[in-house]
Amino acid sequence: MLDPCVPVVLLRIDPNPFHHGTLGAARSLGRCGVEVHVAAVAAGSPVARSRYVTQMHPAPRPGASLNEVVRILRRTAARIARPAVLIPMDDAGAIAVSQLRETLTEMFLLPEQPEHLAEYVADKARLPELCRAVGIEHPATLLPRDEYEAYSGAEELGLPVVAKWSHPWLLPPGSGLRSTSLVRTPEEARSLYLRGQGTGSELLLQRYLAAGRGSDWFFHGYVDRHGKLHGGGAGTKEHAWPRRAGLTAVGRWAPVPELQVTVEHLVEALEYRGIFDIDFRVDAETGKYCLLDFNPRPGAQFRVFADGNGLDVVRAQYLDLTHQPLPDGRALPGRTFIVENYAPLSALRALMTSTLPARRSAVTGEFAWHATDDAAPARAMAAEWSQHAARRLLRRPRPAPAAAPGTPDEGPSGPTEPAAAVRTATAERKASC
Repeated sequence: MLDPCVPVVLLRIDPNPFHHGTLGAARSLGRCGVEVHVAAVAAGSPVARSRYVTQMHPAPRPGASLNEVVRILRRTAARIARPAVLIPMDDAGAIAVSQLRETLTEMFLLPEQPEHLAEYVADKARLPELCRAVGIEHPATLLPRDEYEAYSGAEELGLPVVAKWSHPWLLPPGSGLRSTSLVRTPEEARSLYLRGQGTGSELLLQRYLAAGRGSDWFFHGYVDRHGKLHGGGAGTKEHAWPRRAGLTAVGRWAPVPELQVTVEHLVEALEYRGIFDIDFRVDAETGKYCLLDFNPRPGAQFRVFADGNGLDVVRAQYLDLTHQPLPDGRALPGRTFIVENYAPLSALRALMTSTLPARRSAVTGEFAWHATDDAAPARAMAAEWSQHAARRLLRRPRPAPAAAPGTPDEGPSGPTEPAAAVRTATAERKASC
């Protein structure tokens, strides 16, 4: 099906060693005989143990300048010594590659993406505007200009609210700031706004759409040079980690004609080219699919859409950029994908009943880490994940002793203002406008 005529480079700037999507891409292409290079942090990474990874290369550090990204990718290209397909596996990489496309085409094969489109769709502050322009539903969203608007905005939207960062790839490692979190009080929103100052990413507050079975959806695909969609489809989150506001721990392929039409309209309107991962949630009040995120790169669970002809989004990009024919898609509804470290009970049940890769069934699905033909990454993940979990438990702060009556609580930003004072300041600001 696939001629492994050129190498591929998987780029990941985010230092997360447990990114199973990178492993999935290495296995998908490596099983076809493609020479797979990975530019990512190798220390502690189970991905580096895969038999399908030809060589690990240094990656740009988080927050690296474009000049630094170019320097590192030039070194990688020099080591490979021939043109290669370049696939960014995270938002930071996708945006850097988009901004450097003209320079990188000297060394790598890339989709012909419109200029600045990747950073436009990835910017969560601009998504409401994008959705309005193309007629897609999006939850009500506020962009507070200061801590007082963060406080009042949380009350205005109705608690709890979803807190997001406009450019989550810019959040400093070790800051404790998550790309998405659930805020339950106005004071939490205010504190989050203060903690995010100086990160280069704005805080967004978004109306919370209640989670429930069948409410969380994702759509993956690859748009080729002619604007045709390949290698993906609609899937539902059976389980997420963390619950209600996290990544897919168990996903299932579930075709939805309405989402198919919506996504085809969106990528056509944008003239989008390349791989994408879009998240939706059903609004229980209206029954409509609301677009939550548009990621200009493969989603970590993209292998749920490995179809009956062996096509997925990374293979689709490889075939298209090397001018090989892409087979017609053959959907496998019900195919599942389980991330063992995020859904251990589901993974254990699947292993005990032999309903996944042990039987090599294309319909039932696969695990993120366990694979009979590539066992080392799963073993490494289990060892590293145990240590990771232990370190997190040791860092967990102990409960503080109860404060004496009348003593103000102190958080990460210093003494907390009483709610009444914040409301007063907010009212005064509104009156002066």
